[in-house]
Amino acid sequence: MRIAAEDIDDSELLNRAIVLHYNDIVAAVARRGHSRGSAKDIVHDLYLKLSEKPELLRGKRYPGSFLARAAINLGIDRFRRQNFEAQLFTAADGIVETVPADMPAPDHRLEIEARLTCLRAAIAELPPRRKAVFIMHRLHGYSADEIAAKLNISRNMVDRHLRKSLIHCLDRIEQEAG
Repeated sequence: MRIAAEDIDDSELLNRAIVLHYNDIVAAVARRGHSRGSAKDIVHDLYLKLSEKPELLRGKRYPGSFLARAAINLGIDRFRRQNFEAQLFTAADGIVETVPADMPAPDHRLEIEARLTCLRAAIAELPPRRKAVFIMHRLHGYSADEIAAKLNISRNMVDRHLRKSLIHCLDRIEQEAG
């Protein structure tokens, strides 16, 4: 059946042609290797593209043939795009596996919190003078000379307290980890 183009506007011509030839267009696309569902999607995409420029259908002697050829071409484009994306992502699979993540592992924060809890407990176990030296040095940033002057002890004693407190804390953390 032929549609008289001179009697209707371009949008209405497109609508009537799609309705009239829909099954033939879907069948033509499906014969080119697309599933029926995919063929319907392609015809829908064709309708959307042509609805932006419905005047393209004006003057066509066989609008059904024109629509079928346009849909087949869209189907070819879809196959090409799918093949390109498949190659792109397949090639990237090996590369992606070797790229390190910029963010820490999900359990990293839990591990840090556990280590901090262990460190707090280890500091709490220190004798009072050793704990004071350790806290003044590590948390408040005092130098060994400043600590010696504030606590009225020798510089060697400050170094000994620091060394023993660090060893104690490291031992506790290693015990917790092991």
